[in-house]
Amino acid sequence: MANEEEKEAAGRAAAKLVRDGDVVGLGTGSTAYFAVIALGERVKAGLKIIGIPTSIQTGDMARGVGIPLTTLDDNPEIDITIDGADEVDPQLRLIKGGGGALLREKVVASASKKMVVVADSGKMVPVLGKFPLPVEIISFARTVVERKMVSLGGSPKLRTKPDGSPYLTDNGNQILDCSFGQIADAAGLALALSNIPGIVEHGLFIGLASVALVGRGDRVEEVRPSLT
Repeated sequence: MANEEEKEAAGRAAAKLVRDGDVVGLGTGSTAYFAVIALGERVKAGLKIIGIPTSIQTGDMARGVGIPLTTLDDNPEIDITIDGADEVDPQLRLIKGGGGALLREKVVASASKKMVVVADSGKMVPVLGKFPLPVEIISFARTVVERKMVSLGGSPKLRTKPDGSPYLTDNGNQILDCSFGQIADAAGLALALSNIPGIVEHGLFIGLASVALVGRGDRVEEVRPSLT
C-alpha cells in the first residue's frame, strides 16, 4: 500500500509541473497512470493542454479523463513528458519497457524538451541491471538476436502472454527480457544493442531524463543527474 501511495504522490507532483498550453507526453505504467489521472482533473478545472500517449492503453485512459489528444505528426515538439521507469540510477539512466511500450516511450522522450520520471522509492538503484532489460525485436530475427545478446553476456527470455503465446507490443513486435546482471557500462551496452539488426529498440534510456520525482514515504524527492 505504501508503494502505491508513493507512486500516486510522485505522479501528482509531476502533473503540477504542466503549464497551460503545453504539449504533454503521456507515459505508460502504474506510476504514470496517476499523473494522467491528475492531469485529467486539472483539465476539468480549466487547464488547456494536448497529450501524446505512449501506448494505446494510455490513450484510452487519457480520453476517458478528458485530455485532448494529438499526434507527433501534428506536434513533433513536446514541452514535457511524464513517464515512469523500472529502474533509475543516480545519473538518471533508466531501464524501461516493463509495460511493453518502450519504443513509443523513447520516441516521445526524444522529442521532448523535458522528461520527468516518476517513481516510487523502490525503483532507485545504485547500478542498473536487477530488472531484466526489455528489448523489442522483429520476430523474424529472434534466434539471431538471442545469440548476439548471449554473446554480450545476457540471458534473453521471450515475453509471453498467460496462454503461452508471444506477447506483442502495440507495434506488433516481440519482446525479449534480457538479464545482464549489474550493467557496468550502460552506454556501451546501449550502443551494442542498437547496432544489432533485428532489434527495433531497447529499454536503456540514457541522457533523456531531466529530473526524477520519487515518492519516498510521505514526501516526494526531486532527483537530478549526479555529476559523478
